[in-house]
Amino acid sequence: MKRYIGGSQNKHFILFLLFVGYLVDYLDRMVMSVAVVSIKEEFNLDAAAVGAILSSFFLSYAIMQIPGGWLTDKLGSRKVLIWSIIVWSVFTVFTGFAWSLISLLVIRFLFGLGQGGYPSASQKGIADYFPRDERPKASAYLMSSNYFGMALAPLVAAPMILFMGWRNMFYVIGLLGILLTIAFWVYFKPKESTAPLKDNSVPMKELLMNSGLWKITVMWFAAGIVNWGLSSWIPSYLMEARGMDLLSMGFYAALPGISTGVAMLFSGWLLDRFFNNLEKYYAAFGMLMSGMFLYLMFTSTSLVAAMVYLNLCMVFKSFAFTVAFALPHKIMSKKVIGSAMGVINMGAQAAGFISPLVMGFIITLTESYNGAFWFLIACSAISIIAALSIKKNHHMEQPKDVDLLA
Repeated sequence: MKRYIGGSQNKHFILFLLFVGYLVDYLDRMVMSVAVVSIKEEFNLDAAAVGAILSSFFLSYAIMQIPGGWLTDKLGSRKVLIWSIIVWSVFTVFTGFAWSLISLLVIRFLFGLGQGGYPSASQKGIADYFPRDERPKASAYLMSSNYFGMALAPLVAAPMILFMGWRNMFYVIGLLGILLTIAFWVYFKPKESTAPLKDNSVPMKELLMNSGLWKITVMWFAAGIVNWGLSSWIPSYLMEARGMDLLSMGFYAALPGISTGVAMLFSGWLLDRFFNNLEKYYAAFGMLMSGMFLYLMFTSTSLVAAMVYLNLCMVFKSFAFTVAFALPHKIMSKKVIGSAMGVINMGAQAAGFISPLVMGFIITLTESYNGAFWFLIACSAISIIAALSIKKNHHMEQPKDVDLLA
């Protein structure tokens, strides 16, 4: 690997930096699922209002995915990454100043706009530093950070809320963005940031007409319903339906993220080694098993068994996650990968908006979590159908990349 002016260009260090960035991204995002238990009491909110708070972030986050991908392909990964971190960190701190339901909805919406540029820009960063044949595996390693971030959030948030309150928690974790911004400013300097791009036009029309891209998007949208529904409501479910206290909930809610994060570290290798050109079956099998273990989780009378089933549900769901972020690197060129990832992640984040909101209304109407979990199982079936519909002829014909840094 070459060394360019402005700092270390070691691709493995850059992957680690992007990984840490995603950890902070998810920490700042997911602590709300824990804090909302205290916020609900302070502001006297019902489950539908809690669902609206959890969903407000995902609305703006979803809206920002395609523009964020386009800006990444147009301006380069470095600028979008740095500005994304700055904006989301500012509004993490502002969350601690919220004084009403409306203020929380507005702040979380603006927070989502800030985070919306990071996914596409981080995937573009992989394309900037890794040759094409290494990108799917590097992407899988990077995306495992999402689950480690989910695990970290309750472990960090629960004791912080207990000892300093939910407002001070948001102030403290928001300040992590300062350190992260400095690290990206100093070390993340891909070749594109030191030399102007000769052609940075983005063929959006051609990209949006690719049916395979949309089938991957639908697959990940439906899987995302399961992902965000569970990650948003499990803390409340464990406390309200399973009778846990705050610290116990923080421990048990962290376990699915840890187990799934570890599974994701191997998922990219497994996909590349045994399911090359069979990615759709890998994703479909994962969602089938995920739906089955979800059913076993909420129908089990044993807390230990329920937690085992929850972990297995999340582990198998990660198969679809791996495919959603690895397959585009095989069928899309570096020139459009930011925009392609923006489209796909838009589906996942639209799911993040819909899922907590719908589950909140179902829980309020039925006064039970069971109906909400059946909703997630139905979405697992939709994800399976979308995955199996992906065909080889959906692949875009792309010229071999000649602008790799490796």
